[in-house]
Amino acid sequence: MIQTLRLSHALLQELITYVDQHAPLEACGVLAGKAARDEKMIGVLNQAQSPVRFVMDPYEQLHAFDWIESNGLDLVGIFHSHPTGPETASPTDILEAAYAVVHVILSYTGAQWKARGFWIEDGKASEVTLQITG
Repeated sequence: MIQTLRLSHALLQELITYVDQHAPLEACGVLAGKAARDEKMIGVLNQAQSPVRFVMDPYEQLHAFDWIESNGLDLVGIFHSHPTGPETASPTDILEAAYAVVHVILSYTGAQWKARGFWIEDGKASEVTLQITG
């Protein structure tokens, strides 16, 4: 289990811009990097087109995974937004988590986006520290 995921401030801003552009629908995608450090976000179409659920488009997800591999990076995270909350992993998020990576959830609270990380395993979500770097 990863206990801390490092994100640059620029990458966090890129995530916020991406999910904000897709609101009020949930937005989703993958995070690529090395050694629990995100280096690149790749948005993936939310096939569900829903404000409360996401399903990654399988073709776009496969394309993102191919890009990650061809660039010598690893899948270090999955991200999605909760435009109307909650700030934590939902029961659906926990049930449908398919990858042993950090799940970054961006929720809209108090007129701004807030990012939190979770490790989902064995039907439980444990909070992961998101360390924002310069």
